[in-house]
Amino acid sequence: MRIAAAIPAYDAAPSVGSVVTSTRAFFQDVLVIDDGSTDNTAQNARTAGAEVYVLPKNGGKGAALRTAFSILFERNFDGVVTLDADGQHLAEETPHLLAAADGADLVLGTRDHLFAQMGGVRRMSNRLSSRGISWAAGQPLSDVQTGFRLYTKRLIERTGFPESGFEAESAVVVRAVRLGFRVITTPVRLGRADGRNTSHYRPVRDSLRIAAAVLHARHTTP
Repeated sequence: MRIAAAIPAYDAAPSVGSVVTSTRAFFQDVLVIDDGSTDNTAQNARTAGAEVYVLPKNGGKGAALRTAFSILFERNFDGVVTLDADGQHLAEETPHLLAAADGADLVLGTRDHLFAQMGGVRRMSNRLSSRGISWAAGQPLSDVQTGFRLYTKRLIERTGFPESGFEAESAVVVRAVRLGFRVITTPVRLGRADGRNTSHYRPVRDSLRIAAAVLHARHTTP
């Protein structure tokens, strides 16, 4: 498989350079999607050696990933590994994703073995959301909120990636399972277990959007 790395980034100037540097040790092709940042995210990513595509305004993580998939799959890559720009995901854990990918269409680098190291609110949120999304998908999955993933081209071509915010990563899991794609998990280490301080996730608004998108995916996917 030809695999590239995609890093959606929004106001991640302090961390994106080191993330790109570590990722380039495992991938020849590293694409950063600057999601309308107001700082030096794009400049720092380019300096570290990434290709950078800048969106004119902040559209959300889903929109940034959709852009990355469009660019990379048009170049005939077979798969894309996604990492967050804040340094929570470790590029050196990529071999675990690739090793688990044999015959899989979506691999989730899971963190449930590290939930005890997270703050109480974040730990509860991850557990409850994973249970709810597992129910909607029809397959038990221990950690659906992880953004450290491997997507195949054929999965994205079939499921689409229409949502623009954080809900996109949850809804695509539901569509993938219900369409018969093989979704598997593999545990990974993190740079830090609780990324709340660097996350742009808005607990109330984004949780409601995730719930709505997951229910829509369940009821509109055969």
